[in-house]
Amino acid sequence: MKSAPLLFVLLITSSLAAFGQDLLAELQQEEKKEKDYTIATFKGTRIINGHSVEMKGAGELEFIISHRFGTINSGSYNLFGLDQAYIRIGLEYGITDRLGVGIGRSSFNKIYDAYLKYKVIRQSTGPGSSPVTVTAFGSINIQDFEQTPGTYSTYMDRASYIGQLLIARKFSPKISLQLTPTFIHTNVVDQSKLTNDQLAMGFGARYKLTKSLAINAEYFYRVNPIANTPYYNSLGVGLDIETGGHVFQLVLSNTQGMIERTFVTETADNFFDGGIHFGFNITRAFQLKKKTK
Repeated sequence: MKSAPLLFVLLITSSLAAFGQDLLAELQQEEKKEKDYTIATFKGTRIINGHSVEMKGAGELEFIISHRFGTINSGSYNLFGLDQAYIRIGLEYGITDRLGVGIGRSSFNKIYDAYLKYKVIRQSTGPGSSPVTVTAFGSINIQDFEQTPGTYSTYMDRASYIGQLLIARKFSPKISLQLTPTFIHTNVVDQSKLTNDQLAMGFGARYKLTKSLAINAEYFYRVNPIANTPYYNSLGVGLDIETGGHVFQLVLSNTQGMIERTFVTETADNFFDGGIHFGFNITRAFQLKKKTK
C-alpha cells in the first residue's frame, strides 16, 4: 500500500509533464503563425477614375491607357460621343511591394501628373491583424492649357496638389468597399466656380461576378462646393474584364477628366440628365525585375 502514494505522485507528475509539453507545443505553433494578408481587394489600380488601394509589386511596371468620349446624349451627329475623345497615357512602377510611383499625360486640359502611393496598412488575419488596407496617395499636376488666356503668369499658377487616404476592406471574395477622403489645393482658380482648397469624400465598391468579371462603382461627394457652381459630383460605374496580364475596364461616367483635379472638382455633366461619357481603361503589366521570395 505504501507504493500507492508514490504511484499517484508519478501519475500526476507525468500528466503535468504531458500537459506542459502540449501547452509548449501549442505556444510554439502560435509563434510560428504568420499574418495572412488579404489580396485582390480590387483587381486594378483604378476603381473607375480614382485610385484603388492596389499597387504594383516590386519591379513591376504598369502601362495605362484611358479613353473618355463625349456625352452619349450628344446624338448621332457626334456618333453618341465617340467623335469627342480624350486620352490619358500613364506609367506606374512598383519600387517595393508597398511603395509605387506614377506619371501621366492627359489630353483633357493638357495636364501632366505625377504621384506616389504607399501602402501603410494591409488587411490581414492572424497576430496583429488589421481589418482594412490603407494606402496613402500624393500627387502634383500642372495644366498646360489656359482655360482663360492671361489668367496664369507662371506654370506653378496652373499646379494642383492632391492628398488622399484610400481605406478599403474586402468583406468576402465577392465584395469590397473603399472610402477615399480627399484634399485638393489648386494655386489659381476661377473664384466664381471653384475655391483653392477643396474637400471631397470618395466611395468605391466592387462586386465580383465570375473569375474574370467584376462590377465597380465610384462616387465623389464634394464637401465644400461654392454656391451656384457649374460642376457636379463625379459618378461612375464599370465592368472589369481580366484577361491574363491585361485588365480591361469599360466605364460609364459623367466626367471626361481622368485625374483627381478634373473629375473631383471639374465634372461638368449631370449623370442623371444624360450627361454620361462612355470610356475604358486598358492596363498591361511588365515584370522588369526578378521577384525575390
